Formats: sequence, C-alpha cells, structure tokens
Amino acid sequence: MAGREFLRFEGSSLTFGEVEERTARLAGALRGVGVGPSDRVAIMLPNGLEFPLLWLAVARVGGVIVPVNPGYGESDLKHVLRDSGARLAIGGPEQMPKLAAVADRCLELRTLRQASELSGSAPEAAQSAAQEAARTGCREDAGRPGDVVTIQYTSGTTGFPKGCLLTHEYWIELAEQVRDSCSVEPGDVCLTAQPFHYMDPAWNMVVALLVGIPLVILPSFSASTFWGSVRRSGATFFYCIGAMPTYLLKQPEDPANERGHRVRRVLCSGIPPRQHRRLEERYGCPWRETYGSTELGCVLLAPFSDADCVGSGAMGAPVTGREVKVVDERGERVPCGVPGEMLVRGGASMLGYHGLPEESARWRQDGWARTGDLVVEDENGYYRIVGRLKDMIRRAGENIAAAEVEAVLCDHPAVRAAACVSVPDEDRGEEVKAYVQLRSDPSSRDVSPDELAEFARARLAAFKVPRYIQFVESFPMTPSERIAKGRLLENQENATAGAYDTALGAWV
Repeated sequence: MAGREFLRFEGSSLTFGEVEERTARLAGALRGVGVGPSDRVAIMLPNGLEFPLLWLAVARVGGVIVPVNPGYGESDLKHVLRDSGARLAIGGPEQMPKLAAVADRCLELRTLRQASELSGSAPEAAQSAAQEAARTGCREDAGRPGDVVTIQYTSGTTGFPKGCLLTHEYWIELAEQVRDSCSVEPGDVCLTAQPFHYMDPAWNMVVALLVGIPLVILPSFSASTFWGSVRRSGATFFYCIGAMPTYLLKQPEDPANERGHRVRRVLCSGIPPRQHRRLEERYGCPWRETYGSTELGCVLLAPFSDADCVGSGAMGAPVTGREVKVVDERGERVPCGVPGEMLVRGGASMLGYHGLPEESARWRQDGWARTGDLVVEDENGYYRIVGRLKDMIRRAGENIAAAEVEAVLCDHPAVRAAACVSVPDEDRGEEVKAYVQLRSDPSSRDVSPDELAEFARARLAAFKVPRYIQFVESFPMTPSERIAKGRLLENQENATAGAYDTALGAWV
C-alpha cells in the first residue's frame, strides 16, 4: 500500500509511504517546539497538502487538533484560541498576521509557527520518529481510541462557537459508516471541495486511509469549474452540503464534463427536494441525502438502492449503531407523521463541549443526545426535517449562531440591542437579517447600515455578516424580558421589506 496514491492537490501528489515519512518528520518538528500528548495545536490554513499532513502529525504525537477557519476575524479567532487552550498555532503567510494580532491575549498560546518552517525540518527527525514507531509497534504517543484527538468548533446557539471533543474512535466509526453505506472500495477516488477546517474533509481523509484510496483536495468549491475538476481527477465519490447543488444547477450545461466523469455515488446534506431528480438526470449519478452533526457524526442516510426516495426530502434511516426517537416537549414519543424533536443514542459521538459541563449535560440526557431539529418519521422508517428548535441560521451550508452575531453588533458603541433571524434566500437557503435598535443619543443616529456591516466584518467570518439590516425603535418582548424573535417577521409578506441590503448597497 505504501506506493499507492493517498493525497492529491493541484498537481502535487503523495503516496501513503510519502505521507508516512512526512508526518514522521512533522511529528519530530512538533516535539521540537514542545508539543506532547494532550497539547492543543491550532491549525489555520487554506486547503492544500499541509493541513491534512499536520492533522495526521498532531494526532501521531498524541496532541489535539484545533482546526481554525482562515476567514475568522479577530473576535471569533481570539475566542477559539483562548477557549481551546491552544499552546501552538500554525498558519500560512496570510494567516500569521491574524494570529500575531491576537496572540498576546491568548495566555496559553506560547508559540506561533508558519507551516513551511515545520515542513522543512531535518530528515533525521523523521528517521528517529520512524525508528521509534517501528520499535514500539505504534505511532509514538497517538493514544487510545477514546482519547480526544480534535476540538472541532461548531456554532453554538447561545453565543460563540463551542468546541466538540472528538475522539479517535469517533473519526474511525464515522469513516466506517460512510465506507459501508456508500460501498467505497479499492479503485474509488474520493474528492472534497470543502475547507479543511470543516469536519467533512477530515472524515473523507480517514475513509481514504481505511480503504487505501486517493483523496483529491480542491482549493475551494467553484460551481463553474467543479465538474471539470471532478472529471479530470477521476473522482468516483464526493460529499457536498447546503447551496452547492443549487449553484451547480445554475451553471450553463456542459455535457462533456458533467457526463464524462466516473462518479457513482454522491452524498449531500440538504438536497432541495424540487431539485433532487434534476441533479440525477443532469449529472448521471445517484445523489442521496444524509443527516449528521459535529456532535454526532453520521446519523441518517438514504440508501442508494432506494430510488423512490429521490425528491421526497427524506434523510433516510439510522445508520448501523444508531437509534433515533422523536419526542414532544414532554419527552414522550410521538407517532409516525407527527413532528417532534429528534433524539439520538448509540455509536461514537463527542465526549461533550469543551469546558461547558452544564451544556454537555443538557445535550445528552439519559443517554439520548438532543439534536434540536424537528423531524417527522414516515411509514418507511425514514425521517424528514421540518424545523429547528435552535436559534440557528443556516446560510449556504454554514451554521451561524444568531447570538454570536448579535453580541458583536452590540459591541458597537451606537447599538443598544440587536436580534438576528433567518430570512429565505433562493440561492443560499437562508440569509442573516439583523434588527438593530440604536442608542438614543444624537451621535448614534448617524450610524449607517454599511458601518455596522463593516464593524461585523472586521470581527467575524464573512459568512456570518448580516446581509440585511433593519433599524427599529424598540423590540417586542417576552414576559421574561427577552426579545420575542418570533414576532419580528409577523405580518410581513416580504421578510426583507424595510431592510438595507448590504450586498446591493440599497434599501429593499
């Protein structure tokens, strides 16, 4: 297997044997800067070969990987570094200034390194590490199946992102579930177009590692070039999310690329039901819906053998090892066809939220994990999502905690209060709309929506910045003195009416 291709990116390729040698070298470099078992290492890099190599190297020395979105602004970057307790942060040339700007406010962060510095470590470090691994019969200090290997941040419902504690066992079980459900086998080629700070490229990598097949990494998702990349790569399997199918279908038809490929399986979360059949007909391969989360991994998957589920919105049945029940607000099971919250148990899942024992306890009760998603079970034992209990906005596949955006807007000196809600969007599924109440002093009244958007853009990842901003004199309140978000869009045929569109620079 050592001579087989493992990782490929923009014309560069590494075999399994070369990845072994490179990760051994990187493991030696990590030890050289003081990284040991359980130490947190933040990786803030764009897609390429460096991210997966460092991911594997940190795991190899028993460290804990903290993937960081390269698009983070000061606010969310500082939170992730401080919350995770990262001791080392690794970035590329474009990310180093961002890391340096917040480093002095992250007390446990002792070292910053550019990825190329570690990659250039002396070959003797690799040889020493490889000899030690051979002598002990293991990957140095890689740890046990139940040890935490990743703190994967996901948008929380009550504030800044929360770190999910994910173990070796979690990643292996998730990869095995996808491998078995999608019949991934030798001869296949896996492809990912998502950023490597997401969890999905990581399980793609573990699938490739388990089966012994290549993983093709694209720099990013581009609807105009995607199928050309798929065809040239020889990819047979990929996973996508959110608005990606919609963006693809809006492209001019290109039969030479769209039908001249080897793809035999596509997994997708959030396939628009009305577009499902068009996707299969246009691209000549089966697409199936799946449901999962950072906390739980893969939960539901529609079988590739069931063509009748196409266009139904069904997310499938529980994968092996998972049990699902649908309950009402009292926690009692509801009959098929009745909406309720989906609870899940069984299989490998996160150990909990890092540093948040109370939230972890609320998430898992009596062995059942609360998803916060409202579903309906049909007569076939498949589940279809009908809503959310969580105060979340899902924009083009990205989960955005309304509370996080609200907190940043309220940091602006002119803002008294803010409330963010989701509004429908044809391309992205949902967009962020912010209702803003300004302070009563005269200077605050001169603040423009563009200024607020720029204020948010400097502190948050770009996808979290509100598309629409609407000023209000006051907010409807609940009896407990919370903003009654459910009433903000009441009696509005057009959810964006009266708002300023920050993308168009005009009032709607």
